[in-house]
Amino acid sequence: MPYATRGDVDVTIDAPPEAVYALVSDVTRMGEWSPETVRCEWADGATGPAVGARFKAQNRHGRMRWSNKPEVTAAEPGREFAFSRKAPAGGEVVWRYSLLPEGAGTKLTESFEVIKRPPAAVNWLVLRMLRTKDRNADLIDGMRTTLDRIKTAAEAS
Repeated sequence: MPYATRGDVDVTIDAPPEAVYALVSDVTRMGEWSPETVRCEWADGATGPAVGARFKAQNRHGRMRWSNKPEVTAAEPGREFAFSRKAPAGGEVVWRYSLLPEGAGTKLTESFEVIKRPPAAVNWLVLRMLRTKDRNADLIDGMRTTLDRIKTAAEAS
């Protein structure tokens, strides 16, 4: 089973970058977009996107459920929203939404990059628990679904 280390997907949305940013940076709506994220809520006194703000995320993949507490690492309206998720076993992943003006719309790119891999034994166990043969393909498919849902919401506004 290959270990996912990075990936990205993009979509062109018929809405301005500021409107698209408002959607992707509102983590309380992430459960509407992502097929793996069930719910997110701001934590530790945070009320919106700002560097250093934290939120609690509840996720699922098949029968597996987990939660984490990412930290916002970039919050530039109309340009970029990113957060880092550190795993208890020592791994770290950065998720990023980059926005570029494209005509009257926006090119939105969602990406992930593993900054620090978890220990091999932990990764082996997690992949078995997720019951996946290709975690990278799972994540890419999930990002496509997420961006399609964001596109639909942005263009409906």
